[in-house]
Amino acid sequence: MQIKIKNPVAEKKATHLEKHGDVRIDNYFWLNDKENPEVIKYLEQENEYNEKMMGHTNDFQKNLFEEMKSRIKEDDSSVPYKLNGYWYITRYETGKDYPIYARKKGSLDAKEEILFDCNKEAEGHSYFKMVGLNVSPDNTLIAFGVDTLSRRKYTIRIKNLITGEIYPEIIETTTGGSTWAADSKTLFYTKKDDETLRSHKIYRHILNTDSSKDIEVYHESDDTFNTFVYKTKSKQYLVIGSSSTLTSEYHILKADDPTGDFKVFQERIRGLEYGIAHYEGNFYVLTNADEAKNFKLMQVSEENTSKKYWKDLIPHRKDVLLEDVDIFKEYLVISERHNGLNKINIKRWDGKEDYYLPFDNETYTAYVSTNVDFDTKILRYAYNSLTTPNSVIDFDMESKEKHVKKEQEVLGGKFDKANYVSERVWANAKDGTRIPISLVYKKGIKKDGSNPLLQYAYGSYGSTIDPYFSTVRLSLLDRGFIYAIAHIRGGEYLGRSWYEDGKLFKKKNTFTDFIDCSRFLIDEGYTSTKHLYAMGGSAGGLLMGAIVNMAPELYNGVVAAVPFVDVVTTMLDDTIPLTTGEYDEWGNPNEKEYYEYMKSYSPYDNVVAQSYPNMLVTTGLHDSQVQYWEPAKWVAKLRELKIDENLLLLHTNMEAGHGGASGRFEALKEVAEEYAFLLDLEGINH
Repeated sequence: MQIKIKNPVAEKKATHLEKHGDVRIDNYFWLNDKENPEVIKYLEQENEYNEKMMGHTNDFQKNLFEEMKSRIKEDDSSVPYKLNGYWYITRYETGKDYPIYARKKGSLDAKEEILFDCNKEAEGHSYFKMVGLNVSPDNTLIAFGVDTLSRRKYTIRIKNLITGEIYPEIIETTTGGSTWAADSKTLFYTKKDDETLRSHKIYRHILNTDSSKDIEVYHESDDTFNTFVYKTKSKQYLVIGSSSTLTSEYHILKADDPTGDFKVFQERIRGLEYGIAHYEGNFYVLTNADEAKNFKLMQVSEENTSKKYWKDLIPHRKDVLLEDVDIFKEYLVISERHNGLNKINIKRWDGKEDYYLPFDNETYTAYVSTNVDFDTKILRYAYNSLTTPNSVIDFDMESKEKHVKKEQEVLGGKFDKANYVSERVWANAKDGTRIPISLVYKKGIKKDGSNPLLQYAYGSYGSTIDPYFSTVRLSLLDRGFIYAIAHIRGGEYLGRSWYEDGKLFKKKNTFTDFIDCSRFLIDEGYTSTKHLYAMGGSAGGLLMGAIVNMAPELYNGVVAAVPFVDVVTTMLDDTIPLTTGEYDEWGNPNEKEYYEYMKSYSPYDNVVAQSYPNMLVTTGLHDSQVQYWEPAKWVAKLRELKIDENLLLLHTNMEAGHGGASGRFEALKEVAEEYAFLLDLEGINH
């Protein structure tokens, strides 16, 4: 006789939240205090319950972890790239979690110089992340940022690459990124607000001085904007950028004049987005100016940079999204998206050639990779698909010859891309819009409704989930799962309007698109309600929360990772990181119309007494993006109201933040847990 394990029950303590004359009663608001021992106790009880309910899969999880790990080339290294006379390489060693950053002077045959061995740097830390490695123009110094808590507050340090000494100056609460002026002793960096974590100030630091004496050169006072600093590829300009969801602004300064005053490139106009690149006396402006919804490329002299002087170079096209440009001495490379697919257009500045790289797959991902060298004919790009491992390719833009520098190795001896099939299908949404879905599965499946299928999506911020290859995903495919990426509105897969039709007062399109894709996959026999699963994280976790309220009967199981589920309360709290900068995405609930619309879909506010699918919810105690209490409150309310006996599990990583565990192998343990949850629901345990 099986003993029923009693689930945790969070205490109900009513908090009345009033706005616009509307009162919401939040019984679990008290969980918003991790200094309260009762909160930690509740999270630990949920973790214990999760362990008991999933304990029978522990060996399976270990096997999945080892299986995923076995496909990864442990002694791997990146394709070297050349910058300022040195070749830079990132490599991993067998059995080690973290990268080793190295360089070689002049030739790849030269002696290796270790910049950082992050395995040593990470010793004594349960979490470790190094970012923003930035070598000075004279090649003697490197600035870098480190986070050991997973709160995305990076401390910048400077290392002497000749002596190996790390200088005593410590610059705290930064983004981790920085940029050197031309003199190799002046460093510009971005500070974060200590509470909201908004990137709000740019400082100038002089080598070998106390960081408390650093000069503030820019303060972004609008709390809906974030600021950042970088140097143009031409190395001639330092650039301070400020951006919100809908608006951008830049300030520029000659890199050889670090104590000079930054001048505004084009002052902000609400709704005007632009980005800039520099080349031989001109700036190239990627912008949505003049109602260019899918963006266009314009040109302006560095002498007069305001918008009235901008001239069209590549005009706006209704059916092509202009995503990025890369500038070389003789070539302009344009990254586009047409009908959801990546295109790379190469043009000579002298007009003698204009062509596209040939890609012939039905669904794939291609993107311009690391191209730091300005004076070269070689374009480095990457290509992969749902069935094709990633390749890094060097393409000679003059001779049109290509050299595959590296193909991702899938170890274990079992992988053969000929055993898998990928396709793109189109579902009809309720409003008649056609929604693309990228699918991958093992050859030979029958469309008889018996296949387990995992449907994944994100659907916010204009962020596009391209159909990419994953060695980890093979653990599902090889056990009979179909994997589907639903390219729903809220992303930019089909252009800028695709994003605009899934935000603000059109946000519900994101949720109904996902549900309509699910119904399509069931109707076409790919799967059935008994075998359909859904997964999403962060804003994709909001998507999961919405669909289980709206159409719980469609799914057998759902994984919601670090889910943003308490939309109204969070968007009303401007002390929380990200909130004010997100009004253009979700709306400002201080305005009644937005408040009411948000409340109508906010997963936490819409939990009702109904049956819900089996659910695994994950979060991190130190998450700065989606605070841990959102999923904790959501699970508590689901436990109170749901009327089924299905699994409801909450796993809080008590040490990690939004990105989960650090280290390439630790993160696999979290994936193994998610996959074991799904496979166990299918009765697959080996």
